[in-house]
Amino acid sequence: MTFVVVENCIKCKYTDCVEVCPVDCFHEGPNFLVIDPDECIDCTLCEPECPAEAIYSEDDVPEGQEHFLELNAELAQLWPVITEQKDPPADAADWDGKPDKLQYLER
Repeated sequence: MTFVVVENCIKCKYTDCVEVCPVDCFHEGPNFLVIDPDECIDCTLCEPECPAEAIYSEDDVPEGQEHFLELNAELAQLWPVITEQKDPPADAADWDGKPDKLQYLER
């Protein structure tokens, strides 16, 4: 099993989760993080660290966001690994909880 980053991370991109990951499975894009499902060991450490509550077990992904499983796998192959926490975007709090953010995903 793996964990997956879902829509609410888009434009929030808090990186608290990367600090606790023991296998460095997070990858960073311009305004979104993803988890490499081939590297994730299902340790559960990242999920409670996400201020935007945007990380779920693959079995608990919110209804309608199942496509993020495939998106995480795809983008993890393209984006670099991130292992250290960074400051979130200045407007991250403004985007937290907004619906329909997939249109803003920058690849």
